Amino acid sequence: MKAIVLNAGYGSRLRPTTDELPKCLLPVDADHPVLEVQLRTLARCGIRHVTIMTGYGAEKIEHFLTTHPITPLIVQTRYNPFFATTNTAVTCWLAIRDMTEDFVLVNGDTLFDTEILRRVLAAPEAPLVMAIDQKASYDADDMKVMLTNSGRLKAVGKYLPDSKIDGESIGLMAFHAEGVAAFRSALETAVRDPETLRLWYHDVISVMASTLPVSTVLIKGLWWREIDTPQDLAEVRASFARQELTAGFRDSPGINSVLLKV
Repeated sequence: MKAIVLNAGYGSRLRPTTDELPKCLLPVDADHPVLEVQLRTLARCGIRHVTIMTGYGAEKIEHFLTTHPITPLIVQTRYNPFFATTNTAVTCWLAIRDMTEDFVLVNGDTLFDTEILRRVLAAPEAPLVMAIDQKASYDADDMKVMLTNSGRLKAVGKYLPDSKIDGESIGLMAFHAEGVAAFRSALETAVRDPETLRLWYHDVISVMASTLPVSTVLIKGLWWREIDTPQDLAEVRASFARQELTAGFRDSPGINSVLLKV
């Protein structure tokens, strides 16, 4: 199983903190940045090959990976030269060459307990499996989901009407067999239209859901955080200070992997 991690964006809502470092290199405690925590989580769940999509701050990400490898991962980076004018759909399209087998897709600003990924990987196999959560209310930046009565994805996007919202995507998905090929094809179609270059990859998934089964895994009660704002970062740091992830992180694989730049 492979993983593709999306780390091309500016992290503009975290400025001025991200003026010097890309979001994924911001520390969550004295020793570990966001990216390292993600990689250790992936390694603990059996992922062995990781492609990290870069853009803003690419050289700093590459330097970090060279100096802080994670056993037993083989990590490669791919650069999105259009990161300033495109969104995650284009970044995913640039990763198509790595979509040759089952893989997980991870937002680079999302941290999650290992149990969440294990549940996604253990879910009854469907072309696509999306981790979702539920809460009392949703804000404008949440990637909201609408579900069928059986729990399959019907639509996903930031602009769903309140009456149709059944939860939110946490930014973690698994693609299997038919889903891998379908995502590749949908991305190729999407990027041919200049109007879609600013789309999120979730917009592509929403279109796919009309013809392809997308199952969901509800992870309510398990720890995860999306880091978009200074408040989000402060909450994540507080979680680490309380050792909420310690059991699944401190004893995770250590140093000694391979980095490839492509």
